[in-house]
Amino acid sequence: METKKAQRRFTEEFKIEAVKQVTERGHPVAEVSVRLGVSAYSLYTWIKRYSVPAEQRAEHDSQADEIRRLKAELRRVTEERDILKNALTALPCPICIETAGAYTEGAPGPRPSASWRYPTPSKNLAPGAQADPTVVACCMTPFRKVI
Repeated sequence: METKKAQRRFTEEFKIEAVKQVTERGHPVAEVSVRLGVSAYSLYTWIKRYSVPAEQRAEHDSQADEIRRLKAELRRVTEERDILKNALTALPCPICIETAGAYTEGAPGPRPSASWRYPTPSKNLAPGAQADPTVVACCMTPFRKVI
């Protein structure tokens, strides 16, 4: 059975002092990491972070926070878009008719004789016939309401 090593937390002052031992005093990273009981990888990470001035570090941190926030917002908006996209494809699409009754593809009983087979009313008319404006308006809406 493997035992998991407890993760230790170091203060920012401790990290800065460890970095100063390497950068200002010239001690080797391997020696400092053994003496302080931290991994060389952690020490290199601290050197990368704490060797820059505090103003640049603060600016970098604020940019990283903003990027993290924007990525989370993008992920949320993308999920919402996908949900809406899937919801629109799952909605039934009724066929508009000239009569006052309504008909959809799954409705039981005989199909009404006056039904629109195409989403655009001009394709459904007999040659030379004029469409009822209320039916045309109904069929031209984005969600094709049944009248």
